[in-house]
Amino acid sequence: MRILFALAMALGCALAMAQSVTLGGSMGDKALLVINGTPRMVALGATVQGVKLVSVGASEAAIEVQGRRMTLQMGGAPASLGGAASDGNGSAIVLTAGSGGHFITGGSINGKAVQFLVDTGATTVAMGQSDAERIGLDYKNGRRGMAQTANGGVPTRGVILSVVRIGDVQVYNVEAVVLPVQMDAILLGNSFLTRFQMKRENDRLTLELRP
Repeated sequence: MRILFALAMALGCALAMAQSVTLGGSMGDKALLVINGTPRMVALGATVQGVKLVSVGASEAAIEVQGRRMTLQMGGAPASLGGAASDGNGSAIVLTAGSGGHFITGGSINGKAVQFLVDTGATTVAMGQSDAERIGLDYKNGRRGMAQTANGGVPTRGVILSVVRIGDVQVYNVEAVVLPVQMDAILLGNSFLTRFQMKRENDRLTLELRP
């Protein structure tokens, strides 16, 4: 019992200590994560100070902390982890462009971790069926519609997302469509973006909740 208690205390301290993390570089299936200012080389699937490395690429890496997934961009702003779960009452989201100039970020829909790609040309949030099924959306009885893709028109199902969260910001009752196609990320369209005032400076995009 004493050993288990000591392990639990050590784990709790590690999570509480992890306040921020940035991506300093990558080498194969390892990423150089700077946690609280201390560089740590972390292997894919390993956990250091409560930070788990989920995936790693040439210029970005995905991490998971207490069930919350985030994407780090090389040279991007630090991800704030905090010692306890946020209540989602934040008012601003700051994103840094990745390779190709795209803004990609981790977040959640109805409490399930997802990957977003900001798309100001999309009318609504849009996702493939596989993502919809993974996060448990009841989309099959949703409103019927059509969407134009590179391969022509495809049928869609309209749904309402109860909660969309990125970082410390939550937005409620967001319109979305589900498409019968494979998508690498969920498109963060204008049904979410119009809730914010958007400001871009070079490779940084700031979204501030409208009053």
